[in-house]
Parts: sequence; C-alpha cells; structure tokens
Amino acid sequence: MNCAKKSILMLGGSRQQVVAIEKAKALGFRTVLCDYLPDNPGQFSADVWYQESTTDRELMLDIARKENVSGVLAYSSDPASPTAGYVAETLGLPTNPLSAIETMSEKHLFRAFLKQAGLPCPQAVSFTKGSSAGEVAALVEGFRFPIVVKPTDSSGSKGVSVLEDLSALDAAIAHASGFSRNGTLICEEYIRKTFPHVIGGDIFVVNGEVRFWGLMSCLRDEGLGGLVPVGKKTPSGLSARESAAVKDVLQRLVAALGVRFGELNVEVIVGEGGVPYVLELGSRAGGNMIPVQLSDASGRDLVAANVLCAMGEDPGDIAWDSAECKGAYATYVLHSGTDGVFEGVEKSEAIGPHVYREVIYKERGEAVEAFDGANKALGIEFLRFAEEAEMDEILRSITREIRSVVVARGQ
Repeated sequence: MNCAKKSILMLGGSRQQVVAIEKAKALGFRTVLCDYLPDNPGQFSADVWYQESTTDRELMLDIARKENVSGVLAYSSDPASPTAGYVAETLGLPTNPLSAIETMSEKHLFRAFLKQAGLPCPQAVSFTKGSSAGEVAALVEGFRFPIVVKPTDSSGSKGVSVLEDLSALDAAIAHASGFSRNGTLICEEYIRKTFPHVIGGDIFVVNGEVRFWGLMSCLRDEGLGGLVPVGKKTPSGLSARESAAVKDVLQRLVAALGVRFGELNVEVIVGEGGVPYVLELGSRAGGNMIPVQLSDASGRDLVAANVLCAMGEDPGDIAWDSAECKGAYATYVLHSGTDGVFEGVEKSEAIGPHVYREVIYKERGEAVEAFDGANKALGIEFLRFAEEAEMDEILRSITREIRSVVVARGQ
C-alpha cells in the first residue's frame, strides 16, 4: 500500500464525518475539506478548509484542481455524493459511475431503475412539489393503501408520511416539500413487512462484488410514529433463507448499477412472500456512525477502507458477514420527543455495563428540537452484549434504559 503525501478532497465536516478526516490523515494523506457551515468541527482536523457548499459541482471541481487531489470522498453524505462522483469522473479519479450515483441519490430514478432491471419494486409515481392534492390523488388511483409520500432526495426518514387514506394528502405533500431540494416528490405503496424490522446497515463492494455484509435491523421509536430510525442492531435476526434472498437482490442490484467499489448504505423490507424490496441503496457510508459500529463488530476498518478506495488504494481483506458476528452490537440514537433544553443523559444500572462508547452532540443548556429526522439527533450510544438474546431483551425496553433529559425552555 502506497500512502505517499497525496491529497484527498473531503466533502463535509460534520461530527459524523470527522472520523474519516482523521483516518485519512492517519493514513498519511493531506486532507482538503469543504463545508459551507462556519462552525463545522471538521475544520479543526483537516489540513486545508474551504467554507463552500459541497453541492456546487463546478466549485468543488475548481478546488480539486487547485489542490491537485488524487481522490474525492463524500463520507456519509447524501447531498455531496453526486458531487464527489462528478469531480472524480471529470478528473479521471477513482469513482463509481456518476449515472449510478445519481440514480441511487434520487428515489424516483431509483424506483424506475429497479423496475427496468426486473427487481422487486413497489408501485410508485413521482410528481413536483407544486402539485395539488387533487392532481396527486388522480395519479395514485388504484394504489393499495397505506401509501407513503416523501421527498426523492432526502435521507434519515425526513419528510416521510404514511397515509391510510387521502384525507391528509395536502399536509403530507407540504411536509415532504419542506425537505425536498430537487422539487420532486414520490408516492408509493406501503410494503407490508413479514420480517418485523426494516433491514439497514452497510455493505462494502470490492471489484463489483459485495465482500462485507453488515446487515442490521433498524430500531424505531413507536412513540414518535415509528418512521425514524433510532438505532441499529446486529446480528439482524434474519433467517438463513431471508438473509440469502436479501443478499441476492442486493448483489444483483450492485451489478446492474455497475458499482465497482465502496461502502453503500442499505434499507430493505422483507415483504409478503419473503420478497426483499430495496427501499434505498445509498451511494455512501451510512449515517449515525454505522461504519464505526460495524467496524467494532467485525474487526474490519471500514472508515479506512472508504478512504483507501477513494484514493485508488487496496482496502485489504474486509470480507465479513454480520450473521457470523461474535457477540451482539447495537446503537441507540439519543433523541427527544419535545422541543426544549438539553440537560444530559440518564442510564439504568442494567444498561450501564453494555455502553462502551458514547458520542454526545449537545452541550448542557443547548436548545434541542423534537426528533423527526436524523438531523435532530442528540448523540449516539454504542452497546455491546455477550449474546443476541440478552441484547434483544434489553432493547425491548430501551426507551426506559436510556433517556435524554430535556426540560422546557425557561425552567
């Protein structure tokens, strides 16, 4: 492995992205960071920092040329992933096809691709966010309820509504529009699960083949509507047959898209008849520090693998399957059901011994908002257990075991 002092362009410097910046520096690369936020924490780790938008493709291309970078990485960033692909493809740097990245980044393109490739796909229709409820109602005539309305270019369940009928369609369109950058929304049939959890986590591709299977079950807070993930656990609990079906459809999808390398975030529902439906295949590493959790569980350094692949280097042997996980691991996203002021985190005696890492995003006294998307997270608790059964028992009461203390403003 040749880790000479080459430069890598890092698109995004959030708390979750700092690990990639620090890893790139540890590997011997010079880090060039772009982030439009003036208070991003990544600026304190990077060698060079530009306060610029990572979605401005031409500006990022200019900076990449100026800094003579040898690779581009949009670690754990949906909006910046197409930019990274554009810059790398233009400069002849390591990347997956830009067309594949763009397809994975917008849900209406992704649904159309699934259908064209002959892969399982719910009935869906896209429309502009200026459409009236009447116009959308006509488009979904014949759809089986419930239906889901959401933006096509957001992640973390932001802007998603599940409707049992069309009475709240106006509100659902407005909610989705508030999280849409590209102005395109989608409505699709809700997939009825036969496996109790949405399957999330990350996979890692090398030479077009999925070598790392980090399949995890998503945890949801039913008290907040059950849509927004509040953590992940592995092993996932899939049966051998279910796991094989999920792996088969994901590998077929990777091949159809022409993905050559890198970490991809997955979201799969096992529907009626055991059919796996790929809701999303993110063209980047997962959020909520999923790569860190999976690295802990597997002993493979996924963050380093991301950096090395972006620089055209060999990521080494990262083959692993979460079904063979020794012990059991989970993350729990700290969150609040109400607006208020952050006072801290309370943990039960039962959960305490299982917490091996804690990342807190808020300082005591800072304002917090009610949790309706991953951007409202207060932090992440990393949990480890000796046995899967022990993990599942505690996770059933996790909202009582770990509690974010939030008080009303003015108290």
